[in-house]
Amino acid sequence: VLLAAAVCTKAGKAIVSRQFVEMTRTRIEGLLAAFPKLMNTGKQHTFVETESVRYVYQPMEKLYMVLITTKNSNILEDLETLRLFSRVIPEYCRALEENEISEHCFDLIFAFDEIVALGYRENVNLAQIRTFTEMDSHEEKVFRAVRETQEREAKAEMRRKAKELQQARRDAERHGKKAPGFGGFGSSAVPGGTMTAMITETIIETEKPKVAPAPARPSGPSKALKLGAKGKEVDNFVDKLKSEGENIMTSVGKRSAEAAKILAPPINMESVHMKIEEKISLTCGRDGGLQNMELHGMIMLHISDEKFARIRLHVENEDKRGVQLQTHPNVDKKLFTTESQIGLKNPEKSFPINSDVGVLKWRLQTTEESFIPLTINCWPSESGNSCDVNIEYELQEESLELNDVIITIPLPSGVGAPVIGEIDGEYRHDSRRNLLEWCLPVIDAKNKSGSLEFSIAGQPNDFFPVQVSFISKKNYCNIQVTKVTQVDGNSPVRFSTETTFLVDKYEIL
Repeated sequence: VLLAAAVCTKAGKAIVSRQFVEMTRTRIEGLLAAFPKLMNTGKQHTFVETESVRYVYQPMEKLYMVLITTKNSNILEDLETLRLFSRVIPEYCRALEENEISEHCFDLIFAFDEIVALGYRENVNLAQIRTFTEMDSHEEKVFRAVRETQEREAKAEMRRKAKELQQARRDAERHGKKAPGFGGFGSSAVPGGTMTAMITETIIETEKPKVAPAPARPSGPSKALKLGAKGKEVDNFVDKLKSEGENIMTSVGKRSAEAAKILAPPINMESVHMKIEEKISLTCGRDGGLQNMELHGMIMLHISDEKFARIRLHVENEDKRGVQLQTHPNVDKKLFTTESQIGLKNPEKSFPINSDVGVLKWRLQTTEESFIPLTINCWPSESGNSCDVNIEYELQEESLELNDVIITIPLPSGVGAPVIGEIDGEYRHDSRRNLLEWCLPVIDAKNKSGSLEFSIAGQPNDFFPVQVSFISKKNYCNIQVTKVTQVDGNSPVRFSTETTFLVDKYEIL
């Protein structure tokens, strides 16, 4: 059995030592320190024995390559193993010197492990050792080559699409017509150059070094979603490409809450701070008609300084939809009804410090279609074995500005990616959850309508329910705090306001 393989100096100092059985450091250092004293320089032997072990060695300039074996080990096999060890060292070290050996010690140890396993010689040659330690994988090379090809094709397709859109816009401007590319049920208010700029930005983003593939997809059919796979690793990579954005997108409610955290925090928070938060829950029919719309709002008051604890909030309510208002039980209801001010029933008492206190809440429940803030019209029509789906949105409440809008359309499973015809904005195809996500950064009065067209195999019922999520810094019911004054002296108090309008549920069934 081979106990250890070591490279040591003429004085017996270990530079590299690899033990193949359980041995302590002091024991191996002691054995190597004793080794030079046992050698008889007058003889030509390449081994020396003690009562317990045998040293098989080979001089290498100022160093020794030493194998420590048991006394009953096969000396002929040990000599053959020693020759292989001696040939491995020059493979990694340019010079047989102590500094060079120390610098490449880990490479040598990995090579030693390929020669001997658990004390017994492995049937390997020098070429095999070199291959094993390089860990070069043909499958990895194929995988990398396929990935690079896919990235090149995706970039080329994006550039081609950008040029097409630029050319179409120039042609439209030359003839004095509206820029093409907006189909569906109506023209879009998005300028013709927006989509081109969006794609150009995507190309620039993709070409930056050391940047992960952007989840945003260009409009039009994307080859990156349709490439055939060439092996299991490639399948996994294509699936990963298709499911880009999986970790980013969650359910509608969670997404709105996360977006609120990103958009909502104010820059400067005064000693008197108010959160005005509204949540909407809406269900519409696919053929029109509002089944139910319920909106809940609340003003939360946070005071961080005791000297502003006795205050009154001046509320301005310009809502004309019949919102039901309700004050906190400790708030003076008569004062609110007559003067639209929120103050405590007992003027001598103070509002709680360093805690969020709900002082006013409101509720609106209706089935009036004109109250829907954002209408969605989804119209799937069968065409042979596939379905042509046209979707349009329209902002009815023009005073609102909706950010980070995601319109999620379910897709049939096992039919591949949808073929996008015309689109305002961007899209993401989530193949794992069988969803098409239509992404619009902003919907406001300047961009109040838009459309999406795509084709995919399926039935009209496969594309419902359509879900919508968004976040807004303007509230739906026009209820605001315009002024804060102190109870004593009626002097004005500086305050900050944080307004958020979120989606709890927004479905077209």
